[in-house]
Amino acid sequence: MKQYLVIGLGRFGTSVAKTLYEAEKNVLAIDVDEDNVQDKIDRNIIKNAIIGDPSDEKVLKDIGAENFDVAFICIADIEASVMIALNLKELGIKTIIAKAINKKHGKILTKVGATEIVYPEEHMGKRIAELIIDTDIKEHLNFSDDFVLVEVKAPSTFWNNSLINLDVRNKYNINIVGIKKANKEFLPNPTANIIIEEGDILMIITDKKSVEAFNKLI
Repeated sequence: MKQYLVIGLGRFGTSVAKTLYEAEKNVLAIDVDEDNVQDKIDRNIIKNAIIGDPSDEKVLKDIGAENFDVAFICIADIEASVMIALNLKELGIKTIIAKAINKKHGKILTKVGATEIVYPEEHMGKRIAELIIDTDIKEHLNFSDDFVLVEVKAPSTFWNNSLINLDVRNKYNINIVGIKKANKEFLPNPTANIIIEEGDILMIITDKKSVEAFNKLI
């Protein structure tokens, strides 16, 4: 199973770590703020998180960063993120996904070793536009070549059924990590007894092959 390293537990990093953790992936998070790390553990957002300065090469070596398949750099500080990308590259991590605050920042990150750049604000603008267009399926984030988070309208076969009865994990190889109800209420990490209704939008996490098969149900 792939190993994921999430560096920085701000809003973006927390979202990445939480999604990976809820999908039962092997994920470790690191942040310099002790209170922030403890808060995420206490709230069960992530199980494995440590305190440390990720821009320090020794810290990365001490946590065995070279053993991770994918690393997410989720901090906004330009100098620190560039140093982290450089250190991760030298440690041999093949997939380094880095958050950038602008195109110049992204260009520098790419030059020092990041393999993929994410612009959260730009992505949010695109997502809002997609929601207005109201297509059936919207891709939120590619974590790797085969790991995606998407929103999809609940198929009619799901209506008036509970998650436990639908057994989607076993039947469709998907995990429902959130539900946007028809009344616009958002239910994160829904319980097994939640009833799916007409007009609900499901936030699911799965591999691309499974989401393509699931989309045929819509």
